[in-house]
Amino acid sequence: MNSKNSVQLSVVIPFYNEEGTIIELKERVAASLSTTGRTFEILLIDDGSTDNSLQLAKELALQDSYVKVFSLRRNMGKSAALQLGFEQAQGQIIFTMDADLQDDPDELPNLLKKLEEGWDLVSGWKVKRKDPITKTIPSKFFNWVTGCVAGLKLHDFNCGLKVYRREVLDELTIYGEMHRFIPVLAHLRGFKVTEIAVQHHPRKWGKTKFGLSRFIHGFLDLITVIFLQRYNKRPSHIFGTVGVTFGFTGIVIGLYLTFLKIKGEAIGHRPLLLFATLLILVGVQLVSLGLLAEMITASKQQEKYPLRNLDREK
Repeated sequence: MNSKNSVQLSVVIPFYNEEGTIIELKERVAASLSTTGRTFEILLIDDGSTDNSLQLAKELALQDSYVKVFSLRRNMGKSAALQLGFEQAQGQIIFTMDADLQDDPDELPNLLKKLEEGWDLVSGWKVKRKDPITKTIPSKFFNWVTGCVAGLKLHDFNCGLKVYRREVLDELTIYGEMHRFIPVLAHLRGFKVTEIAVQHHPRKWGKTKFGLSRFIHGFLDLITVIFLQRYNKRPSHIFGTVGVTFGFTGIVIGLYLTFLKIKGEAIGHRPLLLFATLLILVGVQLVSLGLLAEMITASKQQEKYPLRNLDREK
């Protein structure tokens, strides 16, 4: 059905210990994609499962040629599984979804329809999320902070149900726990990102693989994403700005102390003198660090500028 050149749609589904859902998941995804009238493939990415999930996935691949299975040697995390799937996917349009069936496969055609309105990435928005309050409240706060920092207003950055154009994923490399920030990464690269409301269901089998620690890691990853995307090519802007601010503040304090000295006041014992000296020294170090980072960046690589697909926009 799906020769290498005929695949139009790819669905990347990472899974970890989901033996209770894997068969129903495949059947429902295939049924949903069949309604689009396009050729498709389903990529099941095993993230080091310790139950019978991988064996069931292999059996599904033997039954249907459009099912392809890839497996990591150990549990590497969702980002690693997704990156493997993106590298193996052959379609020009790529979906992602979780394997626990909380994401509804019937939403795939709706995501595709929205993408065809001219968007590059469409993310799902779980309007009525069927999760405990220990997950929903921190998630809302996390989404709000992410939107404010990244300048991208989405209600649900971490929804597993998404659809992308191939060129979006060709420009991104996902690692660590960066999967939740793919919309941010795409937005910062100049791609058009939006969201649509999708159905969300309670977990029917197994247990969640994520704890509250993911929100702490998430905020650290958000800082990393913003820094790498906005200052990767101009590191002196962030180091230099802070350094100049510190240095200028130290100089102003120093001038004030000099004025007092001229008036005859003793300043050698004042903590403010040490503080001004510290600010100037730290400022000089930060500016120097920024200049060194600029030299390393300039010698490392030539900048690649994101280009629009003008053929698609005609």
